[in-house]
Amino acid sequence: MNKKITQFSDGYLSRVPILQFVLVTMLFPLWGAAASLNDVLITQFKAVFELSDAATAFVQSAFYGGYFLIAIPAATIIKKTSYKVAIIIGLLLYIIGCSLFFPASHMATYSMFLVAIFGIAIGLSFLETSANTYTTMLGPRESATKRINMAQLFNPIGNVTGIMLGKYFVFTDGASMESQLASMTPAEAEAFSLEMLQRTLIPYKVILVILLVVLLMFLIVKFPKAKPEIPKEIKNKVSLKETLKYLSKNNPFKKGILAQFIYMALQTTVWSFTIRLALEVNPDINERFASNFMIYSFIAFFVGRLIANILMARFKPTFVLSLYSIIGVLVLAYTALVPNMTAVYGAIFVSVLFGPCWPTIYGRTLETVEDKYRETAGGVVVMAILGGAVGPVVQGFFSDIVGSLQLSFLAPMAFFAYLAFYFYKENKAAASSVEEESSVA
Repeated sequence: MNKKITQFSDGYLSRVPILQFVLVTMLFPLWGAAASLNDVLITQFKAVFELSDAATAFVQSAFYGGYFLIAIPAATIIKKTSYKVAIIIGLLLYIIGCSLFFPASHMATYSMFLVAIFGIAIGLSFLETSANTYTTMLGPRESATKRINMAQLFNPIGNVTGIMLGKYFVFTDGASMESQLASMTPAEAEAFSLEMLQRTLIPYKVILVILLVVLLMFLIVKFPKAKPEIPKEIKNKVSLKETLKYLSKNNPFKKGILAQFIYMALQTTVWSFTIRLALEVNPDINERFASNFMIYSFIAFFVGRLIANILMARFKPTFVLSLYSIIGVLVLAYTALVPNMTAVYGAIFVSVLFGPCWPTIYGRTLETVEDKYRETAGGVVVMAILGGAVGPVVQGFFSDIVGSLQLSFLAPMAFFAYLAFYFYKENKAAASSVEEESSVA
């Protein structure tokens, strides 16, 4: 770390250490790639294992369930060691999870694939719990939310990379898999299904190589501690039980957790079923072509973050996100109710509106917490990612009940409606706070 950079008592730094910040930012596309590959696997497994929409959603349940279970242990390790140690553990576990795709592709059972996905999620939970909070700490306190938004700009790069790996290494040319399987004999269908499952291994081989390089870099480079200087006698008294008790009574924190849960349910449902939506609306296209719509979605996601960063520099973040959420409700209503390909473009456009939600909610929620509780609080916020495990299952059951995947997009529309309410209330509270400060002055 540059000697000229000073760490303050609250853990923040006098300025940003560029190399370390860049390396931590490199982690964001790594979990983005894993998350978007799930969208590919959902479509692949639907055809190969002949699953219902609700059953395919268990891919996301395994993934985000891993996040939920490990976030607090990860936060505890950060508290007892450092952000760097937690990141290295996360990278090692991510490597192990990817390696589980080797036996999964040969065993060819849905449950074994879910185990591999869960294994990856355990590693990613360590990475997200540490990296999200660490980016807020790597620099001055007043620019913490800007730093996490900047780092999150690189998440869509990973999303696009994951979809590209799925498009060219998992999906094939020709008719859709369901169409091909329908025309085959049972023996031919079994051989074809095994071949398709073998293809799921290739993207994870590529990711493994990248992970090994990144792990080496984190082992070599020295990182700042960037943790509050809490007296040892106080730190030792701050137990997990006390922290959770404090957080349970922190109403602004609890509202932020619920908002993050709902946001993850929203994002994951839309992205999980966009490829399938395109295949339902236009049965003449195949999975490889339909995956292009997810590429467009992640580009839209990236653009949305850029636009939001510009807008939030001029207007209150809560006002910007209130506006984004209202537009999102209208767009998803269109996606659910208009029976042609423009509905797919609605699902793509809504990703523009996702861009600033996660990092802004994350940053604002952590700001409500006292310094000595911050590491564990960061883990609890990451636990809200459980919404990504619940949302797709809700939409999948809705789709199975009504017999229309397109109509089931009313579920994420309802999620966006809640966020509109949340950001409206937050914006109103922020405006009241400014008025009170002005009257006191």
